[in-house]
Order: sequence, then C-alpha cells, then structure tokens
Amino acid sequence: MTDKIILMGLEIYGRHGCSEEERNHDQLFIVDAELYLDLSRAAKSDDLGDTIDYALVIDDIKKIVGGTSRNLIETVAQDICDFLLRRYLLLDSVKIILSKPNPPIDEKFAGAAVEIVRHRG
Repeated sequence: MTDKIILMGLEIYGRHGCSEEERNHDQLFIVDAELYLDLSRAAKSDDLGDTIDYALVIDDIKKIVGGTSRNLIETVAQDICDFLLRRYLLLDSVKIILSKPNPPIDEKFAGAAVEIVRHRG
C-alpha cells in the first residue's frame, strides 16, 4: 500500500518557454503534486514531525517555478522532482503535473501540461 499527500491547483507565475516573449513576461503555471510516502506513523502520532510539511513543499515548488527560466516545462517539472526527492528523505516517489494554461499559440485550446513521476534511487 502506498500513501500519498496530494497538493492540487497551486498557481504560480514564472517565465518558462522557448520564445523570448515567454521568458520576458510572467505567465501562469499550475502545479499538482503527489508525494508518495508511508503515512502510518504520522496517522498514529498526530505529529507533523512524522510526515512532510506540505506548506514547506509548496514554498519549494513556488521558488522553482518562479525562479530560473527554462525552455521546457519538462525541465521545470524534473527540477521540482529532483529537489523534493533530495530534500525530503521520507519521500519514496513524487509525481508532478505542471500545466501551462495560456501558452502563446494561435490555436485556441485549454493549455499544455507534462506529468513526471520519479522514484528514489
């Protein structure tokens, strides 16, 4: 059995994309994260020290998405996964869905997204 903490719909502004326009103007990104870890100890102890503080995870994700510009949302999602797995030793794996709801494309569509899953080790 795998437990998880789910963070949904985190809205962050960043400057990611291949065009100069995307890298020079803030645009909205939406992040969903699933943090896979054993939550049984925390469920029994009712102690934040036995789990991952998702407020800290949200802050970490905001710093990455709002930080260094990248060409690809794939790279941003990978950066998030790598950082979270390094920082939070309780994590077994992490899934990030990074959405770009308003890419500068002439066609009308709801946006683009990537989903990346990474495991410890």
